[in-house]
Amino acid sequence: MSKSLYETLGVSENASADEIKKAYRKLARKYHPDINKDASAVDKFKEINAAYEVLSDPEKKAQYDQFGDQMFGGQNFHDFAQGQGAGVDLDEILRQMFGAGGGFTGGFGSTRGGFGGFGTPDLDITTRITVPFMTSIEGGKYSINSEGKRFDIKIPAGIKSGETLRVRGKGKTYQGHAGDLLIKVEVADSPEYERRGQDLYKTFDVPLKEALFGGKISVETPEKVVSLKVPKNTKNGQKFRLKGKGVPDRKTAMRGDLYLLANVVLPDIDTLDSDLKKLLEEKL
Repeated sequence: MSKSLYETLGVSENASADEIKKAYRKLARKYHPDINKDASAVDKFKEINAAYEVLSDPEKKAQYDQFGDQMFGGQNFHDFAQGQGAGVDLDEILRQMFGAGGGFTGGFGSTRGGFGGFGTPDLDITTRITVPFMTSIEGGKYSINSEGKRFDIKIPAGIKSGETLRVRGKGKTYQGHAGDLLIKVEVADSPEYERRGQDLYKTFDVPLKEALFGGKISVETPEKVVSLKVPKNTKNGQKFRLKGKGVPDRKTAMRGDLYLLANVVLPDIDTLDSDLKKLLEEKL
């Protein structure tokens, strides 16, 4: 039975979870579009991520080990992925194919559902949460109430609005079986930061003196307070880049950048010394 997902990651069918993870990370770094500018790297990167989506999940891996490439209509995974067209979310397609209850819905005329039998009720529960902005960046715990029980879930660093977290066994129960809790995540807005992909943007104040003559400004970032050196003649809106201080990518662990935008603060003219005001008026 052909099992081309293993070929996609370059591992054997007997590979351990650690071997699969190491192979994925190596390939993800190699084909990440920010690093590999070859036109084919984007599609390859999608295939790698989608293959890891299946082989890193014990239940999905067990299903794939049982059915192999039959799940792709008998095609190998590369041909199946190419046939989906550009811009398609392969991860989402595979999640739909494998289903939420242990079997897969492949779209090829056969459906296996529930916990090994037909007609099993849907035991999954869907809910929504809004997590604080900084929790979405740094990760952390979030307390949730479901089916009358309160428990903590782990928010992974780098999560963004629209993503869904799955908590195994926290859904409805039926004849000794338990469904999953599907949590649709929204991220609260931040008064300080704007997120653009994996990059963060923040505006910071620069007094007129430092903007004209240069100096150091203390700026709070998600990790710590940094001392930023601004050059003389700093312009309003001037951009400063802190590499690798942005949002971590959930799949590659690579971080984006933090961009600091200068806001030059002008003094209140009425508070200035009269001689200085006169001099400025004459010289400017």
